[in-house]
Amino acid sequence: MTQPKIRIRGLKKSFGGKTVLDGVDLDIMPGTGTVVIGGSGTGKSVLIKSILGLVTPDAGIIEIDGEDVLKAPRARAKKLRAQIGMLFQNGALFDSLPVWENVAFGLLAERKVRRSGARAKAITVLAQVGLAENVANLSPSELSGGMQKRVALARAIASEPAIMFFDEPTTGLDPIMGAVIDELIVDCVRRLGSTSIAITHDMASAQRIADQAAMLYEGRICWSGPAAGLLTSTDAVVEQFTHGRAQGPIKMALRR
Repeated sequence: MTQPKIRIRGLKKSFGGKTVLDGVDLDIMPGTGTVVIGGSGTGKSVLIKSILGLVTPDAGIIEIDGEDVLKAPRARAKKLRAQIGMLFQNGALFDSLPVWENVAFGLLAERKVRRSGARAKAITVLAQVGLAENVANLSPSELSGGMQKRVALARAIASEPAIMFFDEPTTGLDPIMGAVIDELIVDCVRRLGSTSIAITHDMASAQRIADQAAMLYEGRICWSGPAAGLLTSTDAVVEQFTHGRAQGPIKMALRR
């Protein structure tokens, strides 16, 4: 059988007395797209941050290409995680830098390209997300929300990553622009042959950009299956979440 690109077993993480991840098991196969859904505070971001190395789990295994990054030497773990490109929820562009420097930021930081060639590289990548050369010298504040999301996507793919993470890629966009961004994501992932993981509350987006879906509930993956079947699942938890029903097994906790 094909080895998972990312294999997670028994992942646990607590903050104080609150358990967020309570034994997460998940396989992400090479060249596929997986979307992780779940209510706010269910641990989706903690899961992604654990894979990225921004959060240290309390227990469990996170393998990339068959190697446990939690047990690997720091240099090796860094190299394994260097395969990852990230599209942040709100773009996370640097307002003080022009668009081309935002796109080439990671390449320059890792010294993968010289500054003299960085702008040309950025223009090439911007074209791949449908942005013209004249956008390169603009500042992020001069761009619409949809254009900012495209620039953030260009930055995520600039290093041609083998793994791509998308954190709420359509947040803040109207339905049409959201569909446009989803099409760009699918095109970029397929062209690069990357493995992708997305977090989203947008069920239409989830079905457009992913092959598989998994739902986090009470600290574990409670359901997994084809993303195309999200809206027709008979699982009570999934059905309540995907259709936004107030009544069901998911109870929203009230702060007192």
